[in-house]
Amino acid sequence: MALLVFLALGLVEEVTASHAGWVNERIVAVCAAGLVAGPWVGLAVSVFVTWLAVTHHGLPLGAIAISMLCGGLAGGCLYRWRPRVAQHPLTGFCLTFGVSLLRNGLTFFYAPNSHASLHMFEEIGMAPVLQGLGTALILAIVEQVRNRDEQTRAVASAEARALQARMNPHFLFNALNAVAALSKVAPREVPRATGLLRQFLRASFDQHERLLVPLEEELAVVRAYLDIESLRLGDRLKVEQTIDLGLLKVLMPPFSFQPLVENAVQHGLQSSPRAGRLQLAVRPTGPWLEMSVSDDGQGLPSTEVEPVFFGERPRVHALSLLRRRLQGLFGRSFRLEVHSELGQGTTVTMRIPLPKAFRVDLESPRAITSDLRELAPN
Repeated sequence: MALLVFLALGLVEEVTASHAGWVNERIVAVCAAGLVAGPWVGLAVSVFVTWLAVTHHGLPLGAIAISMLCGGLAGGCLYRWRPRVAQHPLTGFCLTFGVSLLRNGLTFFYAPNSHASLHMFEEIGMAPVLQGLGTALILAIVEQVRNRDEQTRAVASAEARALQARMNPHFLFNALNAVAALSKVAPREVPRATGLLRQFLRASFDQHERLLVPLEEELAVVRAYLDIESLRLGDRLKVEQTIDLGLLKVLMPPFSFQPLVENAVQHGLQSSPRAGRLQLAVRPTGPWLEMSVSDDGQGLPSTEVEPVFFGERPRVHALSLLRRRLQGLFGRSFRLEVHSELGQGTTVTMRIPLPKAFRVDLESPRAITSDLRELAPN
């Protein structure tokens, strides 16, 4: 992308060459390319601009090539060795000023009688200054854009951490409620449930300060939660899982799959008097990591999905917090959808960007497991 931008800038300078004598050196694009994007981009732009100058304006190859290569490579080396210094506007001015003087001197040396050399002394005081100011202006704009981008990312990161901090007590509260309910229906299972709760809390505390964790760690939290609920609900809770083993190392936001599972248990299965079934799936879908949880509970009318799960109310739903977290982390590059029909259960699907290293051909055979205990570490 940077290469295309500076090639376009070189074309702009080429277009202006016939209209203004002191900006026809095309040095701004070359120096700015090296200082902003590195030596390879600076080299590529210098070759391109040299070709334009020699082919279309008949300028001496030696003078143009040497000066352009010096500008692109010098800027690129500064970018690689001292990136902060390279991107300072004063550095851009000084580099471009020096390269412009070098170019004028070489032009006079290689073609002392050429038309370009006759105007060199007229422009030698003005051209280097204007070229240097042009590069300095580009670097100043780039610096402003980067600072604004860093501030935006910092705000999004802080909001994501704040929302994550709100979700942790929410899950702890529900887990303690599950243990309390178990003490009434199966008091002998309370010690085991307490041990599972300890695992749940250990996993949640380990994830607290990280914005992204491996999928296998998130599955450990899900496993601990389901084990606690299984002690309480017994045979009423049936779980079917389809997990792509090739995705266990992919990074994802912590406490993002767990609320999908908890929502199905709390709002799907507990609302039904009969035994319920959960279907958990984690798979690659093109450029997405897709995670879905389906229950066969009573469901609710499709018109009530948005106000129930994402509406504004005193007690914010976990899925609403999750949507805000995903938006802060991924912008618009995510999906969190709820599909429900009365009497037909509910399916919650989340999609987040999948790194290219984990993208697979969906038609190729994959290792699939239906037992979460094999996936999550103890």
